[in-house]
Amino acid sequence: MGLDTELRWICAARTDIGLVRSRNEDAYLAQPQRGLWAVADGMGGHAFGDFASRAVVDALAGLPVHATLAELIEFARARLNEANDSLRQEARARHVPVIGSTVAALLAVGDEAACLWAGDSRIYLFRHGRLQQLTRDHSQFEALRARGAEMAQAAASPNMITRAVGAADTVAFDVTTLAARDGDIFLLCSDGLSTPVEEAAIAAALAPGDCERAAQDLVAQALANGGRDNVTVVVARADDLSGDKTIVNPAL
Repeated sequence: MGLDTELRWICAARTDIGLVRSRNEDAYLAQPQRGLWAVADGMGGHAFGDFASRAVVDALAGLPVHATLAELIEFARARLNEANDSLRQEARARHVPVIGSTVAALLAVGDEAACLWAGDSRIYLFRHGRLQQLTRDHSQFEALRARGAEMAQAAASPNMITRAVGAADTVAFDVTTLAARDGDIFLLCSDGLSTPVEEAAIAAALAPGDCERAAQDLVAQALANGGRDNVTVVVARADDLSGDKTIVNPAL
């Protein structure tokens, strides 16, 4: 795969209120024709979480169509920083401490892809039968785990995130880039999936390569495991249309 690679993206998305919450504070964006996907999770326990998550995906929906990947990343940062400012102003106007949301966004141009995130919504890559988490949670639990503070993990709240759009006057986004390959399957999800569903089960749902069925199965598994939170999944598969794919015949 190289400069002439043409990838067709096929995707499916599902969101569900779950079995406990009174409203769905998740939101998602799926625009395969523009190489743009996102999941946002309004901060649980805070006011207007659904408003915040919608503001985040709306900000990303306005990204320009024709841009390099580097430009698209910078445009995304700028739009999300604007959303951060707006949510801070909204919180002050409504006299509440925080109106905030996580964000996990996948951007693709040609055969290049980038993950941009803040919070604990995740992006996974399923490639050649292996599931890999591309993002690292911005959470109290993950921060302690990264320091090797095993005993302190018991005291860390798994739901305490350390970054979010709208949570502070400034927000830092982590970014990782990679080459997208034929057959790659990306999964974006809120913690309503990643908390109750084991990675082995996630990998098994993605393995057949059917985006629609995978999205349905993953949400169903989250609900079957208690459905204690809103759950949102976006599944996107890359297909190489360039006509020069290397085909492996295991029978030879």
